[in-house]
Amino acid sequence: MNQEVTTYLETASESHQPVLSELRRLILSIAPNAKEQFKWSRPVYGLEKDFCYLKTTKKHVTLGFFEFDKIKTNKNLIEGTGKSMRHIKLNKIAEIKDFRVKEMIKEVLE
Repeated sequence: MNQEVTTYLETASESHQPVLSELRRLILSIAPNAKEQFKWSRPVYGLEKDFCYLKTTKKHVTLGFFEFDKIKTNKNLIEGTGKSMRHIKLNKIAEIKDFRVKEMIKEVLE
């Protein structure tokens, strides 16, 4: 695991830390060969190409997807106007399961 990412998670607000940690665990369990990097002031995960990133704001945790158009599960939750990058917003660990984030990550990797 990347130490800069660990520091990012540890210094996030207490309300965001559990969500960030669970997303990190989930991403690395789905893609164990993923390269965990710290780019653009945030954790970024990639294989041959980057596929997702994590970011915090005052109000929520953002899980961003590169090539978001591959996602079919809960596509209505995806926000943003980027040509190839969009995101979902999470506030609680339960939303990871409720929003079917695992399926979304798997789809972006296909």
